[in-house]
Amino acid sequence: MECTVEKNKAGCTCTYEPCPRKGKCCECVAYHRKMKQLPGCFFSKEGELSYDRSYHRFVMENQ
Repeated sequence: MECTVEKNKAGCTCTYEPCPRKGKCCECVAYHRKMKQLPGCFFSKEGELSYDRSYHRFVMENQ
């Protein structure tokens, strides 16, 4: 499968600029899963800006 990094970056809502996984969605999901987190794109704009990627934050935001 071919990765479309530039296309992915255009739709990426993550504001963490030094992130080396920006646009590499499969790497991003794998990294956050390993950390027991969700990627920033799963959150609202306000939730993403908190940089709290925890499952708990996601559930609380989506109740």
